[in-house]
Amino acid sequence: MLVGVIADDFTGASDIANTLARGPGAGGGLRTMQFLGIPSAPAGGDVEAGVISLKTRSIPAREAVEQSLGALAWLKAQGCRQIVFKYCSTFDSTPQGNIGPVAEALAGALGVKGVPACPAFPATGRTVHQGHLFVHDRLLSESGMQNHPLTPMTDPDIRRWLARQVSGPVGLVPTAVVRSGAEAVRAALAAAAGRGETLVIADASTDDDLLTLGRACQGAALVTGGSGIALGLVANFLDSGEAAGAAGCYRGVTGPEAILAGSCSAATRRQVELHATNHPALAIDAGEVMGGRTGVAELAAFVAQHEGRSPLVYSSGDPQSVERVQRRYGREEVAAALEALFAGLARTLVERGVRRLVVAGGETSGAVVTALGLDALAIGPEIDPGVPVLTNREGTLALALKSGNFGAPDFFEKALARLAGKA
Repeated sequence: MLVGVIADDFTGASDIANTLARGPGAGGGLRTMQFLGIPSAPAGGDVEAGVISLKTRSIPAREAVEQSLGALAWLKAQGCRQIVFKYCSTFDSTPQGNIGPVAEALAGALGVKGVPACPAFPATGRTVHQGHLFVHDRLLSESGMQNHPLTPMTDPDIRRWLARQVSGPVGLVPTAVVRSGAEAVRAALAAAAGRGETLVIADASTDDDLLTLGRACQGAALVTGGSGIALGLVANFLDSGEAAGAAGCYRGVTGPEAILAGSCSAATRRQVELHATNHPALAIDAGEVMGGRTGVAELAAFVAQHEGRSPLVYSSGDPQSVERVQRRYGREEVAAALEALFAGLARTLVERGVRRLVVAGGETSGAVVTALGLDALAIGPEIDPGVPVLTNREGTLALALKSGNFGAPDFFEKALARLAGKA
């Protein structure tokens, strides 16, 4: 195995697995497998990139560190030459963590400093300039992420945000240095390490910037960031001849379908609104769930009743509605109840024959794949930037696990078609 990735949620793992498998050009990237949790057995000998999906974004920092170090130990046992810690391109975290504590722990275990931290993903509008994170033309704190129910991002200065989470100073490689080339970036990272800066925010506004950062990180033991950083890392292994490029062939999975949306992001709410204009859609009232009046049985019956019409079940309310329910029942309690509901629903649907499943929301996706008992997924073609087709080992179940912020407005319909092998 050439590259090992530790991802802090399931959709983020799919996102970077897609980047690794797609590669920087038409010839394909690395032979990639996504593992759901830390595997208990060695990876296959043909796996060039292994992506471990954890569910550590919103758990206590101590537990996130422990799980991440466990993933690191397994990846090192597979002979990984380079480790990537993957987090969301909107830097989802609280002032207490978990990005900083996990990255710092991984760096300590590997004995490195001057580790780049770059969440930029220009293909989806996430860019970093002078250490500030933008979503399209808006600062992160004005993008809607300030209303995230679990990790509200109220400060776009991610160097300052990260500094709250770690024990030492946080460095910066600004755009001017990145545009000066890989050698300049490599020198800046070395200088940061000399100053005792374990983590260093790296600016990037274009794919070319990410390729430059990737070249600068050739041979680096640890890299952290969003999935975009993997573009340049793949190119390193292709250019050196250590990987030949593996363009995949996906034939599709047919059969009953369902869409489950548990994200409250603005992008997902737009997708829900569009899909509901032409397809059956059932809104989940979180208050009814908390009161025990809405459960798996009625939701599964709704999906079965509308088989073949791309039925959607969603809890993607507006921020004000979500906040009212959270005030009454508690933020963590509401999130846990909805995750458990979607997990039980997904398990029931698959047991009853659903073969194509689209899930929106990182926490929801994590709950669903855990409930389905999946241990590994093969990476198929890209649906939208950052979201690939995923299939189980047997090729009998196809999934699309979408981060809340990702995907075009027509993502749901497009995803179901792509899962079936249609363009």
